Amino acid sequence: MTVMQNHESQLAEGAVFYIFGATGDLARRKLFPAIYSLYREGKLGERFAVIGLARRARTHEEFRQDVRASIDEFCRYPVQNDEEWNRFAKHFEYKPLDINNVDGFRELREQSEHIEREYDIPGNRLFYLALAPELFGSVSHNLRDGGMLESKGWHRLVIEKPFGYDLPSAEKLNEEIRQVFKEEEVYRIDHYLGKEMVQNIEVLRFANAFFEPLWNNKHIANIQISLSETVGVEERGGYYDHAGALRDMAQNHMLQMLTMIAMEPPSRLHPEDIRDEKVKVLRSLRQYPEQEDVHRNVVRGQYSAGSMNGKELPGYREEDKVNPASVTETYFAARVFVDNFRWAGVPFYIRTGKRLPVKTTEVVVEFKNMPTNVYLGQKHKLEPNLLVIRVNPMEGIYVKLNGKKPGAEGGIQPLAMDFCQSCMVGINTPEAYERLIFDAARGDSTYFTRWDEVATAWSFVDNIAKAWKKSNEDLFAYPAGSWGPEQADKLLQEDGFHWWPVNGQEESEVVWTK
Repeated sequence: MTVMQNHESQLAEGAVFYIFGATGDLARRKLFPAIYSLYREGKLGERFAVIGLARRARTHEEFRQDVRASIDEFCRYPVQNDEEWNRFAKHFEYKPLDINNVDGFRELREQSEHIEREYDIPGNRLFYLALAPELFGSVSHNLRDGGMLESKGWHRLVIEKPFGYDLPSAEKLNEEIRQVFKEEEVYRIDHYLGKEMVQNIEVLRFANAFFEPLWNNKHIANIQISLSETVGVEERGGYYDHAGALRDMAQNHMLQMLTMIAMEPPSRLHPEDIRDEKVKVLRSLRQYPEQEDVHRNVVRGQYSAGSMNGKELPGYREEDKVNPASVTETYFAARVFVDNFRWAGVPFYIRTGKRLPVKTTEVVVEFKNMPTNVYLGQKHKLEPNLLVIRVNPMEGIYVKLNGKKPGAEGGIQPLAMDFCQSCMVGINTPEAYERLIFDAARGDSTYFTRWDEVATAWSFVDNIAKAWKKSNEDLFAYPAGSWGPEQADKLLQEDGFHWWPVNGQEESEVVWTK
């Protein structure tokens, strides 16, 4: 029986979804549209309710109007008609709540019991904390002290990143939560794990006979993971200046994608078995305990003033709420090694940055070259074979091969066989938050991060952050609109490789086939 089949009965029972921070940007842009999409696709049924919670005053009707506005702006499904909307909207209620006042949670309990009777919901409660991490502990304790965890059904806590600022702060936060919730009740969201093509990595690897035999250091030369953003820090300057690219993107999104690429086949398709294999990858990461190790394998940068598409862009230190003398990195690249039997000696190159030329998330698997002493290799410079997994914004896969050039005697040219998933599904590709909220409601924790994953990732990242504190000499400036510091290119050149062009930057000589 699959994970989905195991939990379908729980989903059918229905649940109350509590959205803490219901007037915030995450709820407006992602959570309400996700819930509506699940409703439209019949994945929620009618036995559910949503209670929005925030400090500001709202009536039920005003809250429903806010939800409607968010769905009209951000949801992939338009509202069909007033009758359908009214049927959906009646499931939404609102409660002003001071999260530090336990009496408010007791009132919430009474409201919950009433709405559970109305929709025949058997006490299943999902608490989504779209709040600052420092509030997770106090909310958890007040949920318990206010009687919110005494219902007969299941109770699950969904929390957003960042989970701590470093390992000690993450341990403290985890201890506060674990005083109330068991580990199996805690769902730590990394929305990149909800993306279609990240989840597709598992299927590509383990459902295709011609990949798994090649998925090792005997056949793969290197793997490149790029997560580039064209935007600057926008209105997040205050937060970002205390986080930086290392903590904001590398510790979670990038390392999670690396684990999906490098993990061993799980013994069963069960959430805990899959997460066990991901933890093994993180534990196998080569640590960089000394400053010299970090300097040799890690590059950090900060964007300076530049231009993109004819538009002049300010430097990071000129952004709103950013310290004019800030040494926070907006670019991070590293050469990472997974020191186990499968991957020994294969470099994983990861990079992420703001104000780069193209917005994209891609994984490039570069296979080793054919021996140069074969007939074709003597006469032609053969390009390596590539497997490219495009995660965002275009979803798809392409394989780069070598083939005969038509009409030429012995001529060879690179061919790219392309599968564009976005072209097939278009705007109706499910959003990451839809999948993750649906999974949390079913009790499927496969694509949520377990505590030991979080802790092991922090231990790797903390060594890098510790080395950076000793000196700022290796903080390199790069113009906004460029691909980052040239030192990131040298990282690969030292090993005889180069960064492959990402989506939107394909090499002109490649012949594309559909």
